[in-house]
Amino acid sequence: MDLGLSADQRALVASVSSLLGTNSTTARVRQAEERGFDPDLWRRLTEFGAVAMGVPEAAGGGGATLVDLALVAEQAGRYLASAPLVEAVVAARLLARCGTARYALLDHALASTEPLVIALHRAVQSTFRLVPGGAVAGLVVGLDGADLIAVTDQAPGRARANIGSAALADRSAAPAAGSRTVLLAGPTAAVAYEGALAEWKALTAAALVGLAQGALDLAVEYAKTRHQFGVPIGSFQALSHRLADCATALEGARLLTREAAWSFGAEPDGSGEFGSPALASMAFVFAAETAQQITAASLHVHGGMGFAMETDVQLFFRRAQAWPQVYSGIRAEYQRLADLEFGPAGVR
Repeated sequence: MDLGLSADQRALVASVSSLLGTNSTTARVRQAEERGFDPDLWRRLTEFGAVAMGVPEAAGGGGATLVDLALVAEQAGRYLASAPLVEAVVAARLLARCGTARYALLDHALASTEPLVIALHRAVQSTFRLVPGGAVAGLVVGLDGADLIAVTDQAPGRARANIGSAALADRSAAPAAGSRTVLLAGPTAAVAYEGALAEWKALTAAALVGLAQGALDLAVEYAKTRHQFGVPIGSFQALSHRLADCATALEGARLLTREAAWSFGAEPDGSGEFGSPALASMAFVFAAETAQQITAASLHVHGGMGFAMETDVQLFFRRAQAWPQVYSGIRAEYQRLADLEFGPAGVR
């Protein structure tokens, strides 16, 4: 297993970083906070092909690997992109797995100015709860009972307030006739949906790694420019050692995340279509914890100023807390990981 980046992958990272560095500045992120969505950024991302690149070539996409997509997600996290990019990529890949009859639906969703997203929780009483991007999405894919469905042509869902300034909303799984399409049914639907959730965890882990990198960059820059007693505060051992520990943990999270992404489709016999759910889960919890630790360290490096909502580090700190909670949080994921590794509680 070689997790080093190829020349093409390095070029991809540079291109995405350039796009987001220009169009997802912290000022733009603040402007988009009320709605949790930047339409102009979404347009630029779709024009770049950030969503379509993850769709297989047979379905008209770019055929990118999940490692490629993880590199894009990492940059999206680093620049706090105000768009449900990970959810859109996962939803598009899931649609493409539902057969050629669904390609028209996929093409329409990719051409729309509104995102397509995946509902991370199965429908309860015909409602998908806390859908990332649900407040702005034109298409939602999710599991309702035994059916994997796509819901379109709805008014935006009821937006839910959240500290991560994401466009969360509840969306109906039982809309008016003509806007609900059953993609798959029965066990096949559940397998496809769980596989998509595993991809979401791997890509969200990558986004959290990028978020942690952005917060660490802020801390390092501040430590170099802020002076006390006539010297940069970065020269104090207590602070420099803490930042070094952060950098070490971040590299570990990045390595695990790329390994999880690499595992998808890595088996030559095709048995790993959905990669390693356990690795995706491990990457998710490790990246989430690392992001929270690094953003907290960055906040404290900034001193009292770091606690002011107007500082950039607060943008990173709040999202590090919020992003994992969209799925149900770190503690719950540890339980799922234990079930994956050792079997459900009570039957081990």
